[in-house]
Amino acid sequence: MTTTDQAASSSLSGAGVVSVCALLFTVASFWWLNARQGRLKTWEPHAFAAIIHSSTARVRLPLVLHNTGPKPIVVQDLILTFPEEPASHLPLLWVSSPSHLQPEPNEDAKLRAGFVVPGREAQELFFEFEAPFSGFMPDARDYQVQLQARVGHRKGWRRLLTFTLRAANIIDPDSYTVYNNAPVELTKEDQKRADAALLELLEEDKGDDSAPGGGRQRNSRHDDGDTGTGH
Repeated sequence: MTTTDQAASSSLSGAGVVSVCALLFTVASFWWLNARQGRLKTWEPHAFAAIIHSSTARVRLPLVLHNTGPKPIVVQDLILTFPEEPASHLPLLWVSSPSHLQPEPNEDAKLRAGFVVPGREAQELFFEFEAPFSGFMPDARDYQVQLQARVGHRKGWRRLLTFTLRAANIIDPDSYTVYNNAPVELTKEDQKRADAALLELLEEDKGDDSAPGGGRQRNSRHDDGDTGTGH
C-alpha cells in the first residue's frame, strides 16, 4: 500500500470515529433532554394545619413537588409515617387535596386522587392527612415523620421526605388552624395551655376506653419499599 493510500485510509477511519461519536452524543443528548426518568423532590414545610381530639386527628401540609427529569411522574398515593415511634402510631392517610393551607368552614376540598407532576416542573400543592382510627393523640413534642409516595414508574412505597413535625406548637388542638413548623421555642404560657389541653383530651379518651365497647382495634400495615423515587 502506497503512502497516499495509507493516508486516505487513516483519514476515513478518523472520519468514522468522529461520526460514531457524534451519533452517540446526539442519542445521549436526546435521552437526557427528553426520555430520562427523573426523581420527585420536596422540602420540609415551614407551616402546617392540625386538629386533634378524641374523634379525629388531621394534619394539612403545604408541599412543593419538583420533578427533576423530563418525563412526567404520576403520584398515585401518599402517607405520613412515624419511623421512630412504636407500631401503635399508625400512618396518617392522605384523604384530600385542599386549595389552601388555612382550613375554612364548608370548604370544597378535592378528594384524594392521583396527579401528574410534569417534567422539569415544580408544583405547590396542599395535602390533608388523617388518622385511620380515632384516638390518635400525639404528645406536645417534636416528631420525626416520613412522607412516602407511590409513583407510577416504581413499585411499593418510596421515601420522599423525612422532616420534623413540631406538634409542640399545637396550642389549641380542638381548633383546626395553622401553626408554625419552624424550630422556635414556645412561651411558658403557650406551653402550659398546650399541656393542659392535651391532658384534658387524654382524660376524655381514657373515659371513652373504659366504657363498654369502647376499645379500639388498630392495624399498622403498609407496603415496604426502597427509598427514593428515582429510576
